[in-house]
Amino acid sequence: MPAPADLSERARARSSEKILFLFFLLSLPLINPLVRGDGVGYYAFARAPLIEHRLDFTNDYLRANASFREPRVDENGGIRQAFVTSTGHLDNHFTPGPAMLWSPFLLLAHAGVLAARALGSAAVAADGFSAPYRWAMALGTALYGFLGLLLSFRLAVKYVHWRWALLATIGIWWASSLPVYMYFNPSWSHAHSAFCVALFLFYWDKTSGERTFGQWLLLGTLAGLMLNVYYPNALVLAAPGVEALREYARRLRAPAAKWKGAAQLLSRHVAFSAVILLCLLPTFLTRQIIYGNPFESGYIPLNNWLWRSPVLLAVLFSANHGLFSWTPILLLACAGLVVFALRQPRLGSALLAAAGAYYLFIACYPTWDGLSSYGNRFFVSLTPLFIVGLAALLEKLAAVWSRERAALAASAAIALFIVWNLGFILQWGTQLVPAHGPISWSRMVHNQFVAVPRQLGGDVRTYLFRRSAMMQSIEQKNIEQMKSQLPGQE
Repeated sequence: MPAPADLSERARARSSEKILFLFFLLSLPLINPLVRGDGVGYYAFARAPLIEHRLDFTNDYLRANASFREPRVDENGGIRQAFVTSTGHLDNHFTPGPAMLWSPFLLLAHAGVLAARALGSAAVAADGFSAPYRWAMALGTALYGFLGLLLSFRLAVKYVHWRWALLATIGIWWASSLPVYMYFNPSWSHAHSAFCVALFLFYWDKTSGERTFGQWLLLGTLAGLMLNVYYPNALVLAAPGVEALREYARRLRAPAAKWKGAAQLLSRHVAFSAVILLCLLPTFLTRQIIYGNPFESGYIPLNNWLWRSPVLLAVLFSANHGLFSWTPILLLACAGLVVFALRQPRLGSALLAAAGAYYLFIACYPTWDGLSSYGNRFFVSLTPLFIVGLAALLEKLAAVWSRERAALAASAAIALFIVWNLGFILQWGTQLVPAHGPISWSRMVHNQFVAVPRQLGGDVRTYLFRRSAMMQSIEQKNIEQMKSQLPGQE
C-alpha cells in the first residue's frame, strides 16, 4: 500500500495536470486557423482525399498563400511543369502523418457542413477550405500539442518532483518554438511531432523491462506513427537502440542457457521493426503514387547533405535560427539532460543518445536553419526530452539551495525566458526581424525593449480580432523579403 506521502505527491501531480489543462483552455484564443507555407502540403493530404477522393493537390496549390503559390503557378494560372512529377501528380514531399491525425476532426467538420447544407444552409462551402475545416484542423493541432506536453510532464514526474516537472513543462511550452507551431502555424507538422515523440517515449519507458510481445507490437505502431508524421523522428529510435544494446550485452554475458533469452529478444525486435514498416505504408503508398517510387522522399538527395562538414555550432548558436541563440531556455534543458543521464543512467543515457543523434542529423541537413522558421523548428520534436532535462536541472539546483528559494528563483527565471520568447515571437511574426535568414541581434534586442512594448497592445488586439487582415499584411512583407533575397536583388 502506498505511503501517505506518496499519495500526497500523486495528488499534487494530478493537480498540476489540471493547472496545465487550465493554461491550455486559456490559450485557445491564440489559435490561428490558417493553412500556409509548408502547411499547404501537409493539409493537402487531408483535404484532397476527403473532398476530391484522390491525391490531386491542384486546388490546394492554387488557393495557397502567395509565397507558397507564386513559385508554383505560371502567368496563365496553371501549375508550372517543374512541379509536376513523372506520374503526373503535383510534387508534395510533405508527410501524410499530420493528415492522419487531423482526420477525426476533419471528418466531424465535414459531416457538420454537409448536415447544415442538407438543412438548407448553403453559406458554408463543403470544400475543405472554409472556416469549419480550418478551425477543426487548428483545434486538432493545439490539442495534440497539449497532449504531447501532458505526456512529457507525466514522463518527467515519474523521475523528478512534480514541482520541477510542472515548471519545466510550462517553461518549454512558452519559451521554445512550440507555441508558434501549436497556435500560429497549426498546419505545419511540428506540434504533431512533439505529441508522437512524447507518446512513443512515454509508452517505451512505461513498458521498460520485460515487454510482452503485444507491447512490442504496440510500441512499433507508435514508432510507425512517429515516422509517418516526421522523418527525422527516426533518430529518436536511438533511445530504444541504447536499451537494446544494454539488454543484449546483459543476456550474452549470462550462462549459455540464457542465450535463449537473447534470441527471444531478437525475435521481438524483428517484430517491432516489421510493425514499423507495416505502419509506414501510408508514406510508402503516397510516395509511390506521387513519385513512382515508394522510397523517394522528394527532399534533397542524401548525397547532397553536409556529411563531411556538419554545421555543428551554427545549428546551436547562429543568428540564422540557432537553437540556443533563439530559444536559450533549451541550453539549460540540454544541460539538464546530462544531469539526468548521470542520475538516471538507464533512461537518461538513452534520451541523451537520441538527442545527440537528432542534433547530428540536423547539422548535416543542407537547410538546417529551417528557412522560414521561428528558432530551429526541427527540434520541436524533442519537446519531451527538453522537459525532462529542464526538470532535472531545476531539481539539481533545488538540492543546492533550499526548496523554497529554488522554486522562487526557478519561477522568476522561467517567467523571464517566457516573456523574452513571446516578445521575440511577436517580432518574428510581425516581421520586425526577418523570417528568413540571419537577424541582427542589436536590432532584435532594441526591439525587445522599445518596439515590442510599444506595439504589444495593438498587435495583440489585431491578432485576436482582425486576424485575416494582419495575416495578409505579414504575408506581403514575407513576399517582399523573399524577393529581396533572390540573386541580383538588393
